[in-house]
Amino acid sequence: MARAVDAWLTHLDVERGVSRNTLTAYRRDLARWTAHLASVGVDRPEDVREAHVSDFLAGLREGDEHHQPLAATSAARTLVAVRGLHRFLALEGVLDADPARTVSPPRPPSRLPKAIPVEDVERLLEAASVGDTPASLRDRALLEVLYGTGARISEAVGLDVDDVEGEDRVVRLRGKGGKDRVVPLGSYAAAALSAWLVRGRPTLAARGVGTPALFLNARGGRLSRQSAWSVLRACAERAHLEGHLSPHTLRHSFATHLLEGGADVRVVQELLGHASVTTTQVYTLVTVQRLREVYAQSHPRAR
Repeated sequence: MARAVDAWLTHLDVERGVSRNTLTAYRRDLARWTAHLASVGVDRPEDVREAHVSDFLAGLREGDEHHQPLAATSAARTLVAVRGLHRFLALEGVLDADPARTVSPPRPPSRLPKAIPVEDVERLLEAASVGDTPASLRDRALLEVLYGTGARISEAVGLDVDDVEGEDRVVRLRGKGGKDRVVPLGSYAAAALSAWLVRGRPTLAARGVGTPALFLNARGGRLSRQSAWSVLRACAERAHLEGHLSPHTLRHSFATHLLEGGADVRVVQELLGHASVTTTQVYTLVTVQRLREVYAQSHPRAR
């Protein structure tokens, strides 16, 4: 089983360009899967049966003395790794049939993406502009890019200086699966990036050994995802924004505000880098709910 896992992860890394974070998560999930198989005396892929996969999924949901019960979304993610492994082995001819093919992941509860009002976004961005230090210029530029492009946090911190085309006001984002997309930069994001590149980045870059990264930390290296989270949390506290606020909240707000402004769902799909429009369509439910609220508050015969 260990050799099979290594072969699949190598395939994902070399042939499909899966991100390092995804590979790490898959390796962790499959370590739990192979441990489960070892506990029932199975150590070869060809000995795995559908019942083993079903029992493993049930164990994920119930937990045991070493593991807490997993939520439906976490259990489903783990099952994705298991199914991906055995589908690969079947396609490679290692297995005659895929034992995990008919095991369905648990259905997570339906949750609408959480977006914050435009007024709260503006408060957040203003809170990032404390003084004219390199750090404050970076923080404002980072948050403007997250909200102005709908970038994932990994895409934003993965940006290099050459990915920003100032004259055309576009930025090239590297999405999941190695898929690049070009997203326009609004005037506010473009101005914040220009201020950071001219007045802020050179100071921090002088402290490092040279990196093409767009966003830098205090030592002149590439800003990490964890540090970007800290920037957002600090700005949210200064803006007195209550509730859980994450980089993904800005991505959700980007999509929701575009649709509320009349953007076509297919355009939003391209901007977000979604492979399927079905993923994007969940945002239309958010805007319909907003329409209901406005109608209920505004129409004299709504109540």
